[in-house]
Amino acid sequence: MDEYKLGRLRFLLAILSGFLLTMAFPKIGQSWLAWVALVPLLVAIKDLTPKQGFYIGFSTGLAHYLTLVYWLVYTMNTYGHLPIYLCVVILLLLSVYLALYVAVFSMSLVRLCPHPYWCLLMGPLIWVSLEYIRSFLLSGFPWELIGYTQFGQLPIIQIADIFGVYGVSFCILLSNGVIFLIYLFVTRTRWQGYLVRPRLVAGSTVALALIFSLVWFYGKLRIQFIQDLISASPSKQVAIVQGNIDQDKKWDPAFQKASIEKYIKLSLSAKKNSPDLIVWPETATPFYFLKQVELSKMVQKGIHGIGTDFLFGSPSFQQKKNRIEYYNSAFLVNPEGKVYGKYDKAHLVPFGEYVPLKKWLPFAGKMVESVGDFHPGKKGQTLQWGKVKIGIQICYEIIFPNLSRAMAKNRAALLFNITNDAWYGTSSAPYQHFSMAIFRAVENRRSLIRSANTGISGFIDPLGNIVVATPLFQDAVIARDVPIVHETTFYSRYGDVFVIICLVFTSIVVFYRLIRN
Repeated sequence: MDEYKLGRLRFLLAILSGFLLTMAFPKIGQSWLAWVALVPLLVAIKDLTPKQGFYIGFSTGLAHYLTLVYWLVYTMNTYGHLPIYLCVVILLLLSVYLALYVAVFSMSLVRLCPHPYWCLLMGPLIWVSLEYIRSFLLSGFPWELIGYTQFGQLPIIQIADIFGVYGVSFCILLSNGVIFLIYLFVTRTRWQGYLVRPRLVAGSTVALALIFSLVWFYGKLRIQFIQDLISASPSKQVAIVQGNIDQDKKWDPAFQKASIEKYIKLSLSAKKNSPDLIVWPETATPFYFLKQVELSKMVQKGIHGIGTDFLFGSPSFQQKKNRIEYYNSAFLVNPEGKVYGKYDKAHLVPFGEYVPLKKWLPFAGKMVESVGDFHPGKKGQTLQWGKVKIGIQICYEIIFPNLSRAMAKNRAALLFNITNDAWYGTSSAPYQHFSMAIFRAVENRRSLIRSANTGISGFIDPLGNIVVATPLFQDAVIARDVPIVHETTFYSRYGDVFVIICLVFTSIVVFYRLIRN
């Protein structure tokens, strides 16, 4: 095969890997594909220079992220009122940035792995190290790390209470590496001039089978243990209200009273279950609660008539010296309408809730234009609800493991996620967002209650099992007894020790290779 055709084949294989990765995530949700999705990419970068590996990996990343976060175009066009061509440009820029991580992975694999067995070791280490860096670099965007594809595989994801989602990612990369070695052996193909020996294939296959068996066995043991723990734990009755308020009307002053009335009416239907707490979504009250008197009294009167505690989202502000600071907040309110406590969102959405580098980007604006730039609250803050502490995360805060962990470490016995996913329409984004929340329950062994304006709302138990979930764009009221578990996991206590070890080991190998050359 001539060089031109071979080069074209490499790019086709790279793009295939990108598409297979996307298909492993919701909505398509073929999670098994993640275990083999990167094999075409590994075949494509075989015998390339690091520079060539970078470009091939970049092709995989670009194909993956363009098809994974395509919904940004709809969101920015519909609610950000940006012209479609500019939305496409922004999607392309974000996808290019995210694709760089896959490009660096491919380049590093070529550069650091002179022998086939090095691929087996370094592939998982490099990948999870880059996932970890992506979780905090430039404010962080750990959207749909590869481990999240397994959110529905309960025995596999139980290791998250030790290793976090990164442990699942590691196993997936190990699987891709072993299958790639088997491919090299069967086809008698070389990696960097070296053939794969039968001993390496046999050893790596046995190692993968052993690791997978241990993961599965641990998962089964933990499932039984946590089920027994749930049965012995006290519980609270919680009701979720999904108001299904149209995003176009949500901030319109003409519809504010109608929105409040709808939420109160739906909440009254939950009264028959005698809930201890009723949860409304993010900015369910699209005005300044307690500051705008008439609308606040409507809410307080409705709460008093229902006679239970409420948790709901509302914007808030504080006057500080010569400026006003705005917050995206959640209020915990008693039946008399008095506030137990308030949580202010700590990790804000760039260009959604504030404009980063505003001094240098004067032309850029936010998608939430009804208030000024939000200010971040305190990370790890919990609220006291009776004898129980609760942790609240607003919107996409739930995709950051460190935020849930900080709350669990601060003795939060229940986790709440209130959000407004109406921005995403019926795209795959609400399903992707919901899938990541499942890991926060497993990592910290906490019940997680999620209330979304238009869905998906639901209850997730400490095993990561979806107890019940609502459909999109329907009025809904659901209630369940949620177990209050005080188990402190290794992950809650020590955090991302595993992935930091991976990052340190990868850095040592990089340094060693640089010195050697």
